[in-house]
Amino acid sequence: MHAQTILDILREKGPQTGAQLLEHAGTDPLPLWQICRKTPEIRFECIGRRFVRLDRNVELYARLSPSIRREFLTYTVLGLQPQAHRIQAQASLLREEIRRISRAKLDLAQEAIRDTVQALEDRQTIQDRICFLIAGDITYDMAHAVPRPEVSTGKMVRGSDLDIVAIAEDGVPEETLKALDSAILKKKYFLLVHPNYQEEIDYLVKNISKVRGQLAFDSFPHMVASKIIHESRLLYGSEEVYGKVKHMVREYGIPEKLARLERSAEENRRAAEIHLLECDPGQGNEAFLNLFFTREEGDEIY
Repeated sequence: MHAQTILDILREKGPQTGAQLLEHAGTDPLPLWQICRKTPEIRFECIGRRFVRLDRNVELYARLSPSIRREFLTYTVLGLQPQAHRIQAQASLLREEIRRISRAKLDLAQEAIRDTVQALEDRQTIQDRICFLIAGDITYDMAHAVPRPEVSTGKMVRGSDLDIVAIAEDGVPEETLKALDSAILKKKYFLLVHPNYQEEIDYLVKNISKVRGQLAFDSFPHMVASKIIHESRLLYGSEEVYGKVKHMVREYGIPEKLARLERSAEENRRAAEIHLLECDPGQGNEAFLNLFFTREEGDEIY
C-alpha cells in the first residue's frame, strides 16, 4: 500500500472516516494509519474527546480512550487539503451522529431501569434507597454503534455497552437486592436478543459499604470501580443516595488520583504514536500495540 493510492481514493471519493477509507483501501488499520499520518497532503478532523480508561495490559493501568485505532476509524474524518470545508462539514455530521447515539443509549438505559423497577413488588424502597448510575462512553457523549459480539453469548450487539451501577443504602433488605439483580438480568437478556435492540447492559448491584471499601483505590478492581463511580451520572432512583456517593468520591480524593493517571496516559499515548509511526506493522512492540488495538476491539466489524 502506497500513499499515492490513499490520495487517489480521497481525491475520487472525497472525505472519508477512517473506517470508510479502510474499506476502500483494502488494508489493515495500522499501516493505513501510518500512511495517513505521514502524508502531509492528508488533512485530519477528529471529533469528540479523550478520557482515561483503566486497562491491565498497559503501564500504570491507564490509557486514553478512544484508543488510537478507535479514534482513527470511528471518530476521524480524512481528506485532502483542498477539501477542507467538506471535511469540516462531514466532521460536524459525525459529531452529531455520535451525540445522537449517546442520547439514544442513555434514553434506553433509563427506560430499561425505570420499567424494571416499576415491575417489582418493593419498587418504592428501591426508588427511595437506591440510586442507578450510568457510566462509560455514554457519559462522555462518545458512544458508538460499531457491531461486535457480546462476550458470554457471541450474539452481535450495537457498539457501546449500557454501563449501569445500582448503589443501595446499607440496610436495604438482601431479598430486595436479589430481586432487583434478577430483574435487571432478565432485562439484559431481553435487550441482548431482541432484534430491535441488540444492546448490552453491563451492570452491578452493591451497597454503600462496598463502595466505601472500593474507594480505597488500592487494587486494580478498586481503581476501576472508583473511576466508574466518579464519571457516572444519575440515571434513576434516589438523588439523596447519589449525593452521598459523590461526596464520598470527593472525600477519598478520587478526582485527583484519576487526574494523575490521565497525565500518565497522555504521555503514554504520545510515546505510542511516535513508536507506531516508525514500526513495522508486523513487528510492533506489544506494549505500544496495546494502545493502538485493545483486546475489546478484536472482534468488531468494520
